[in-house]
Amino acid sequence: MSDQEADRDTTPKPKPGPGRFKKLPERVRLEDTVESQDTRTVEDPEGGRDTDRDFTIRYGGG
Repeated sequence: MSDQEADRDTTPKPKPGPGRFKKLPERVRLEDTVESQDTRTVEDPEGGRDTDRDFTIRYGGG
């Protein structure tokens, strides 16, 4: 995008005053929405260790 294109802002400016809040934006149709799902794998919180065994050795050995 060139500098000239960036300077041309075609976004409609809101009208000043309280009248601009009298109309709601257009509804979004359900067909136009997209469902997303996080597909990353969850890391093992124990890091592959047997935490029950580690607890027993640490605190049960006397």
